Amino acid sequence: MLNILLICSAGMSTSLLVTKMEKYAAEKNFEAKIWAVSTDAVDRNLSKADVALIGPQIRFQLGDMKEKGEKLNIPVEVIDSVDYGMCNGPKVLVQAIKLYKKHKEEHTV
Repeated sequence: MLNILLICSAGMSTSLLVTKMEKYAAEKNFEAKIWAVSTDAVDRNLSKADVALIGPQIRFQLGDMKEKGEKLNIPVEVIDSVDYGMCNGPKVLVQAIKLYKKHKEEHTV
């Protein structure tokens, strides 16, 4: 199971995206736990994730979020703004999976 954390400014704008990602994962029989939190809740949630994606509206916080992720060995990236705006759950799920796999390949001894 892949644990995917979505981070946005208020934690609410990504709820529909989470639903669409979960639906696509179920259609593909891919086990994933996907949840969204506000930036205020990152410190309580990041350690539970395998990968984290942040909303494009807070891309200015990417450096800080990546730093937090590096301390926990969790990759962090910005959700593609078009996919976010279109609420494209399948593409965002694929983005999370690719980021996770790339991170694992780079950190496997």
